[in-house]
Amino acid sequence: MRETLQGVLTAKGAPKRQYEYLILSVRSDEPAPLAYQRLREHAEYGKWELERSLLYIGGSRRFWLRRKVLRVERTLEIH
Repeated sequence: MRETLQGVLTAKGAPKRQYEYLILSVRSDEPAPLAYQRLREHAEYGKWELERSLLYIGGSRRFWLRRKVLRVERTLEIH
């Protein structure tokens, strides 16, 4: 199983992204219950939600998870 985290980098002047993405790739020889367990763990502990899943002809799977990007703004001024 391979995990890839897509960054939230934006170009100067571009609108800020609302979500960050995690892509889980599962080979065809790996058991499906193990993949579903990983998805549940990411959803429960990492606050990820399943956006899309894809089953390829050879039996491999790919899952796209997303979560909101929380932007923290400074509210206290330090002099």
